[in-house]
Amino acid sequence: MSSIPVYTFVAWSGTGKTTFLEKLVAELKARGLRVATIKHDAHDCFEVDKPGKDSWRMTQAGADIAVIMSDTHSAMMENRPVSLDAMIARIHDVDVILTEGYTPGPWPKIGIRRAATGKDFRFPAEECLAVMSDTPVEAAVPTFALGDARSMADFLLADMKKRQG
Repeated sequence: MSSIPVYTFVAWSGTGKTTFLEKLVAELKARGLRVATIKHDAHDCFEVDKPGKDSWRMTQAGADIAVIMSDTHSAMMENRPVSLDAMIARIHDVDVILTEGYTPGPWPKIGIRRAATGKDFRFPAEECLAVMSDTPVEAAVPTFALGDARSMADFLLADMKKRQG
């Protein structure tokens, strides 16, 4: 298991996970933290490279791993299944890893609910480390207003400190 704290944000599609995580990442970065994010693509439809480009051509030729790098960016496409555990193990030199949409696994979950979706939390609130909602929540875990990145950053930093023991 990673020594870097991992928190996974779970909610139904259309709830605003990505929008919230954009705010949270910016808030954590403003506090000097190094942040990694991992997004689950439930539809298996994302593309990292552009058709016809060299790295795309290497993937099309059958490369199990295709890497593209510049002086400021790099991307590694693994053209084979990789577990979340394995991906987390590869991440280094960051202070926290935030995942979006990974429901299984031992990492603390932050549940998000938006009333407009008509759905409740993806997990019972009591199974989450904390929950966020745009409507009042009765739960035995810390609750936050949907979109309140500042308070969630405070909470995560306190939890990280507590887990460091």
